[in-house]
Amino acid sequence: MVDRNAETTAKRLLDLPSADRARLAGLLIASLEPTEDGVEESWDRELAHRADDLAAGRVRGVIADEVFAEIARCGGRSLTRISPTTRTS
Repeated sequence: MVDRNAETTAKRLLDLPSADRARLAGLLIASLEPTEDGVEESWDRELAHRADDLAAGRVRGVIADEVFAEIARCGGRSLTRISPTTRTS
């Protein structure tokens, strides 16, 4: 059973605009996930590498619609026909 304070808070929060509720939902979910030191920084570096590779032409982007269509065609199995070039460093 949810206590009255939480119930009252939830009702007030549900009156927020959808963008604010989405941001709050993300923050609440993130608060439940354990974090390891350095994980966010590692992902930031990886994203920077990927952006650099794309900008330098070392990899090619794939249109999302093509990816989703291929996933649908193969029933979710491994994608081999559509794959960007893999970075080697």
